[in-house]
Amino acid sequence: MRGDTYPVLRFRGAAHGVTGSCYELETPYSRVLIDCGLFQGSKTERELNYAAFPFPPDVIDAVILTHAHIDHSGLLPKLVKQGFSGPIHTTRASIDLCSVMLPDAAHIQEMEVEHLNRRNAQRGRPPVEAIYSLQDAAACMTLFRAVEYGAWTTVADGLRARFWNAGHLLGSASVEIEIDQHDAPLRIVFSGDIGPGHKLLQADPEGPAGVDYLICESTYGDRDRTDVSPEGRRSLLGDIVRAAAEAGGPLIIPSFAVERTQELLVDLFLLMQAGEVPSAPVFVDSPLATRASAIFERHANEIEQGEVLRQALNWKELRFTETVEQSKAINRLSGFFVVIAASGMCDAGRIRHHLKANLWRRNATVMMAGYQAQGSLGRILLDGARRVRIQGEEVEVKAHISLFDLYSGHADASELVAWLKARTPVRQRVFLTHGEDAGLGGLRGRLAGLIPDDKVIIPRLDDAFQLTPSGSLVVELNEPRRLRSEKIARLDWHNDLSRLLLDVNQAVSAAADERGRAAIIRRMRRALEDADA
Repeated sequence: MRGDTYPVLRFRGAAHGVTGSCYELETPYSRVLIDCGLFQGSKTERELNYAAFPFPPDVIDAVILTHAHIDHSGLLPKLVKQGFSGPIHTTRASIDLCSVMLPDAAHIQEMEVEHLNRRNAQRGRPPVEAIYSLQDAAACMTLFRAVEYGAWTTVADGLRARFWNAGHLLGSASVEIEIDQHDAPLRIVFSGDIGPGHKLLQADPEGPAGVDYLICESTYGDRDRTDVSPEGRRSLLGDIVRAAAEAGGPLIIPSFAVERTQELLVDLFLLMQAGEVPSAPVFVDSPLATRASAIFERHANEIEQGEVLRQALNWKELRFTETVEQSKAINRLSGFFVVIAASGMCDAGRIRHHLKANLWRRNATVMMAGYQAQGSLGRILLDGARRVRIQGEEVEVKAHISLFDLYSGHADASELVAWLKARTPVRQRVFLTHGEDAGLGGLRGRLAGLIPDDKVIIPRLDDAFQLTPSGSLVVELNEPRRLRSEKIARLDWHNDLSRLLLDVNQAVSAAADERGRAAIIRRMRRALEDADA
C-alpha cells in the first residue's frame, strides 16, 4: 500500500475532555465515524453542537456506535439531518436505548430553544433553532443495523468491525476494526467506555489482544476507587439515605436516566426491603428513565441481577412520574422521600427545578451519582458554590451536597491499566482520549513500564494521524482547530459572568444602607465605562 493511502484517524471529539466522542477514520476505500456524540459541560463546548461538522456528512459511508450514551450518540440525528444516509452499526440493546434517548434529546432541545426564543424576543434578539428535531431523530433510527458481539461485520469497503462487551452500559462495546492492506490487515481497537469491576448490571469488559493501534478512554485515569463489593456499596449508600431521613428532608439524586437510575433503584429496593433504611416513596422523575427502565426489563435475561431489577421496577414504593404537573407536585411534599431525576450533570431536564426548589433548604440532601464535567452545574455545586443561578434565578445553597461515585460506569486507573495490559502487545501507538487533563496525564504515568512513553499520544481536538504498519505520522491540518485544548473542560466566560452576577447581588445586598448600595453600583458603572473606553 502506498504511503499516501494509509488510513488517517482524526479526533473530532472527547480530546482533552469527556464529551463529544467522535473519531473519523478515512481509508483508501471508505470514510467512517466511530461515535458521533453531543458535547456537554461549559457553554463554549456546547456551542460546538450548533456549529458545522468538520467533515461533509454526506461523504461518511457508515457509523460505528460503541454505546447509546448521548455523549457518544447524541449528534447522530444532526448527521442525518445534514445529509448522512449510510448504516449505523451497533448492538441490539444500543438500538433499543437510542430509540428512546435520541427522541428525548430532541425534545429537550426543542423545549429549551422554545424557552430561549421567548426570552430572546423580549430582549430583541434573533431566534435560534434546535440542533435537530423529533423528526430528525425518527429518521436517524431507520438507519440503525444490529450486530452481535463477537461476529465480524463488513462496515464499508475494505473495513470490518467486531464488537466486544465493554461492561459499561447495556449494549456497550469496544470495537475491533480490521482495514485491508496488501499484506496483513491493520488492526485498531476503540475502547469505547470501559466498565469497572463490581458493575451491578454488567459483566466484566472484554477485548482482543495484539493490535496495531489502541484508542483508550481515560476518564478516571488519575484515581483509584476504594475496592468496594456490591454489599459494601449498598452499606455506604444506606449511610447517606439514613442521614437524609434523619434530616427530615428530601434526598435529591441527579442521575443519568439510563442504567445509573436502574442501578440505584435495585440498591434502594434491597435496602428498604431489608429494613436497613426507612421506607419512603422513591420518585423516578424522568420520562426517559421511565422508558429506559422498560427496555432494561425487556433485556433482563441478558444482564446480571436481571431478576432483582424486575422486582425493583415493580416495587410498591416506586413512582414513575410522566407529566410536568406530577413532577412539580413532588416538591409540595414534606418530610423524607427520594427523587431520582435527570440530567446526571444537572445541566438540563427536571432535576433543575428540583434543585431550585430544594437547594436553599438546610434539611435537603443532594447526592451526585456520577462524573461531573467541568463547567456543569453539578461540578459547580460539588466545588462548593454557595450561590448558583438556575433558569435565570439566584438560589442560595444550604443543602448538603455530596458525591457518591461508586456507581460510576467507568473503570478507575488500575482497572484501565489492567484492561490495557490484556490488549498487549500494542505494536504501534496508544492514543489516550475521553479524559480531562488530570485523567489523561494520570493514565499516561500509570502506563510506564507497560507501554513506552514515546508510543503514548494524547491528541488534541481535530488532530489527525496517518496510521502505518510501522508507526503513526502527524497529518498537517487544512482547517482551523475548532477549539483550543485550554478551552476544553474549563470554566468559561459564561461561568465567570454567572459568578460575577451572584457576587454583585451579594455585595449590594450586604451593603449597610441605600448610600452604600448606590456607591457599589456607581463603582460598577465606572468599571464598565472604563472597559468600553
